[in-house]
Order: sequence, then C-alpha cells, then structure tokens
Amino acid sequence: MKFVIQRVQHASVTVDNEVIGKIGRGYMVLIGVCNDDTKEIADKMVDKMIKLRINEDSEGKTNLDLASVEGELLLVSQFTLYANCKKGNRPSFIDAGSPDHANELYEYIIEKCKERVPVVQTGSFGAMMEVDLLNDGPFTIVLDSKEIM
Repeated sequence: MKFVIQRVQHASVTVDNEVIGKIGRGYMVLIGVCNDDTKEIADKMVDKMIKLRINEDSEGKTNLDLASVEGELLLVSQFTLYANCKKGNRPSFIDAGSPDHANELYEYIIEKCKERVPVVQTGSFGAMMEVDLLNDGPFTIVLDSKEIM
C-alpha cells in the first residue's frame, strides 16, 4: 500500500465539473493498493499517517500531528502509484490491486479515518478526477507499507 501525503492549505477533487470533496488545512492523500494489501496493513498505514508530526508548531518546527492543527483529510484513490516503468516507455499497472480489492480497502481506509478525523472528504473510486490543491511547504511524504511494516 502506498500513501502520497501532501500537506495542504486547501484541496478539492472534481468529477464531471462538480466538486465532490473539499478540505481546508490538512492532508490530500493519494492512495494506491496492491493485491497483497490487507486491512491490517491499512490500519497501520492510517495510524502512521494520522500520527505523523509534519505540521509546524509555534517555533516553525515540524512537530505537530494532524489532530494538533485540527487538520482535515481528502482521500483520493490512485492505482497509478503502482506503475511499473522498468521496461519500455509505457507503464504497466499489473502490480496495482484488482478494482474490487482496491475499492474495498479504499472504503475501509475512509471509514477508519472518519473514526479519528472530524473532516474526511473523498474522491470517487475509478472516476476521472481533477485534483486541485495548494501544497503547504511544499511538504510531501510517501508512505510505503513495505518500508514501515
């Protein structure tokens, strides 16, 4: 499982010219799932993301977690995080989770986040989405379950 976490001042996701998710200060998170991923892995990834101390304190040090800044979440599924570009110039996506498996875990992640974060907005699984954000920093972290488990 991969999370690309971007600390944002605000972010939104649009489908068919309609804004379906919008947040203020917090994290816009791209979520990639592979077939080996489980709910247990999702639990650890969500916990790590929410506890990351990547928000600035009063001294300008990245020392505060999401709750400390009353941050919000925008969660967007993105199978292209599992693009394999080793051969040729056209990426292969065979490492990405099957749509049913990926959607099940994406929905699970959403529910787990809603248990811990007051404002959680989402994209639309499998849809063509436009994501708009103002990256704060810029500050971007890539969490890969293979590196934190």
